[in-house]
Amino acid sequence: MEGFNVRVYGVWIHDQRLLVNEEIIKGKKMIKFPGGGLHFGEGTIDCLKREFREELGLDIDVQEHFYTTDFFQPSAFDNSQVISIYYLVGGDIPVEIVNHIPNERTYWMELGTLNADTFSLPIDRIVGDKLHKLFVSKKI
Repeated sequence: MEGFNVRVYGVWIHDQRLLVNEEIIKGKKMIKFPGGGLHFGEGTIDCLKREFREELGLDIDVQEHFYTTDFFQPSAFDNSQVISIYYLVGGDIPVEIVNHIPNERTYWMELGTLNADTFSLPIDRIVGDKLHKLFVSKKI
């Protein structure tokens, strides 16, 4: 398969913590941002809201664009080019986060422990580095 694989992710920061998702993909533990794949005919913001609703049962507010892939990234899973779009998001903070997808865990990670190596996927690492520079290095 050739083509594009468009992914949309939420960057949710609250109380000096970042919401991250941990899942097993092809037998390997991956730490990534919550979100997922864009469906044909769907806008990116609608995609992100759908993913949070489906996977976590959460309604989110999409606040602003944070980053879009600006380089060629081949998929690790098929013969496509990955384009990832990240938005800053927020909403009512859940008392407990319950994954609706088996073998996934979503949790709050302390921003102080964040760095580019926190994440498994190459594009997420770039976003992790940007967040580290914004929130950890500058102690904002």
